[in-house]
Amino acid sequence: MIHELSKTNSVFGIFLGELRDVNIQNDSLRFRRNLERISEIMAYEISKTLEYQEEEVTTPLGKASVFRLKQQPVIATILRAGLPMHQGLLNYFDRAENAFVSAYRKHHSPEEFDIHVEYMAAPSIDGKTLIISDPMLATGGSMVLVYKSLLEKGRPKQVIVATAIAAPEAIDYVKQHLPSNVQIYVGSIDEELTAESYIVPGLGDAGDLAYGPKE
Repeated sequence: MIHELSKTNSVFGIFLGELRDVNIQNDSLRFRRNLERISEIMAYEISKTLEYQEEEVTTPLGKASVFRLKQQPVIATILRAGLPMHQGLLNYFDRAENAFVSAYRKHHSPEEFDIHVEYMAAPSIDGKTLIISDPMLATGGSMVLVYKSLLEKGRPKQVIVATAIAAPEAIDYVKQHLPSNVQIYVGSIDEELTAESYIVPGLGDAGDLAYGPKE
């Protein structure tokens, strides 16, 4: 199921608009914070779909029934651009376990590249809800490769993808290669993917905007 959050008017659209705006996104601190804020909203929306159990807590004046998550999710992110989104999710799922995966494009030409996973640190994901965050879902190749790498740590009961901007081709690719019950939370699905696999209008290179250009 696809959840495109910008389809409904809310403050989410304001934060996403600032992420795209060249006059605002040059402030890397604000860019990171906006990625974090849209992820906090995604975390709230995701939380509505998880399983809860009723418990009793003691207040200064008596007893109260509350609902708590039956199981904490595992939050995984693709380094480095995904770190602000990871933090936004972790702000809400503050007892979650965490996984980090380094994936990068190795270009043979502007149009041709391979995707490599270089590093992974993750807990067991067996039987758990796995949330994978990455700001840009261009081809979907990195997301699928990261998911397959994480399967070394078990098989999750549920996979949720959180991304700021996606191309239609990437959405289709993820749906084909991830479990059939995958949930995709996306800020906006943009119309165009260039021959070099850049999303248009997109927002640029999220990693560079968040942490500075790389050589």
